[in-house]
Amino acid sequence: MKTSETIISTLREVPAEAVIASHQLMLRAGLIRKLGNGLYTYFPLGLRAFRKVENIIREEMDAIGALEFKPTVVVPGELWRESGRWETMGEGMLRIRNRVDQELVVSPTAEEAFTALVRDELSSYKQLPIIAYQINTKYRDEIRPRYGVMRGREFVMKDAYSFSADQESLDEIYNRFAAAYRRIFKRCGLTVIPVRADTGAMGGTGSEEFMVESEIGDNTLILCPNCGYAANDEKAACAPDEPLTAEGIPPTATQEPFAPIDTPNVRTIDELSAFLKTTSQSFIKTLIYKVYNSELDLTKAPGCANLTRVTDTGGAAAYYPESFFAVCIRGDLDVNEVKLAAALKASEVELAADFDVERITTAPVGFAGPVNLIHAPVLADKSVMAMHDAVTGGLAKDVHFVHVEPLRDFTPFMIDDVRTVKAGDKCPHCGGEFYSRKGNELGHIFKLGYKYTKAMNVTYLDENGKQQTPIMGCYGIGVDRSLASIIEEHHDDNGIIWPMSVAPYQVCIVPIKYEGAMKTAADTVYASLMEKGIEVLLDDRSERPGVKFKDMDLLGIPVRITIGDKNLPNVEIKMRNQNDAQLVSVTEAACAVAQIVENELARYRA
Repeated sequence: MKTSETIISTLREVPAEAVIASHQLMLRAGLIRKLGNGLYTYFPLGLRAFRKVENIIREEMDAIGALEFKPTVVVPGELWRESGRWETMGEGMLRIRNRVDQELVVSPTAEEAFTALVRDELSSYKQLPIIAYQINTKYRDEIRPRYGVMRGREFVMKDAYSFSADQESLDEIYNRFAAAYRRIFKRCGLTVIPVRADTGAMGGTGSEEFMVESEIGDNTLILCPNCGYAANDEKAACAPDEPLTAEGIPPTATQEPFAPIDTPNVRTIDELSAFLKTTSQSFIKTLIYKVYNSELDLTKAPGCANLTRVTDTGGAAAYYPESFFAVCIRGDLDVNEVKLAAALKASEVELAADFDVERITTAPVGFAGPVNLIHAPVLADKSVMAMHDAVTGGLAKDVHFVHVEPLRDFTPFMIDDVRTVKAGDKCPHCGGEFYSRKGNELGHIFKLGYKYTKAMNVTYLDENGKQQTPIMGCYGIGVDRSLASIIEEHHDDNGIIWPMSVAPYQVCIVPIKYEGAMKTAADTVYASLMEKGIEVLLDDRSERPGVKFKDMDLLGIPVRITIGDKNLPNVEIKMRNQNDAQLVSVTEAACAVAQIVENELARYRA
């Protein structure tokens, strides 16, 4: 391709709206242009790089036996009602109605669509396993799209879905995807950190995210320097640690009954610590949470007898649109709301409004506690169960209880790990001290289990002629986000430094002037490289050499061949990621560059 035949629309100034390197460089290099808030158009050079990433993903999916489909982007809303997610996905899902008043969804994800497609085709165990995938457009109505294509409203994802006869088959396919993802990211030149993760709105059990470190990451990674444990803080667990008294020793069980004490104008943990001359680790902090769409069975839970329970059509799990829980945790720790939502099988949790807190605790805000609480079930973090002789809110103004013993003085409705793990906590596997990093998710693989196949009534006949339900897995990669992350990892002050495997062009030829002997040499090398199958961009513009060099550095083409009168019959070959150049004769240039390209591609395939 010659520059005169494509669009080179570089910018010298950094656009004011762009705050991260990938967004800045994609705009400056003319790879993308903004069409609307969170909506971006790929220009030809950007689309070439995008297709390279897409094709790497496609090759690796095909290699593990996944079959590519092309479903519609707009999906009937009735499928989402079948799965039970019509009401629980939240405002991020774009719902529309057509002219005949049919409910439709602009797909944010495709579990429902693929489950419905497989349901209509599956009849026998002989057809299993089925591994289907698509590379398709998605839409999520982000409340605050930002960072260019890193977090847009419209984006492209590869999402795959497996349907298996049993857990063993699911595990084997899951491991295939895990290995394929590692190959994909290596071929893209990305350094990823696989971490344990929460399954979120997708549901399911086993889950692994593939993260890249990023200063503007949406996720906090919890990492162990000793054994390699890595988890998103939404999922991370830590080794249990004993609370300590003001004297620095673990508390012991007390035989004294719990008793009220006056704590006038004392509400916060810090105020209580000062008032009672102890540490925050002696307090059981109780927070009242409003819970949305919990699928737990709360028929026997305290305070839940009159709650409304909804059962959707199609066999989806019954759920409570709204409920309240009292969540107890050690005073120096924080509740992880993602863990909490997962424990409660809820779509969302939030701290209850003051009037709900006062209604449930029969006390002003600041005096909640689990002892004698009857208007909401108690969920206790595991840290609470290691506490003794503790202090809690007394369910009355200016009152707290002392000498509280968990299980003796209150019995939680459920016990779970809802603690936010932080740097400095201990690894549950080796005892090493955690450190943390910010990260962005590029890929996520789930073991979904039967969540969708049961809700949407997918069945097949096994070898004995009995009706069975297949078990599912789900496997996603963000294509746009992966492309942006490549730029985040591979750039310098002058522009992008593309890995050879995903560069829009592998080589650029820059004649100082595209005329005379320089034009003849440029055309000769260009033709030779084209014959060898090398993707080459010839800069035939009538621009100053400095402009050409700056543009090619900004675009990040891996190999630059400079042709000038002073060096002919030699040309200069320089790698974008190196400072030094080498002189090679015009007749040898194509072979030398082709070898460089092949060596670089092999490095990413190895």
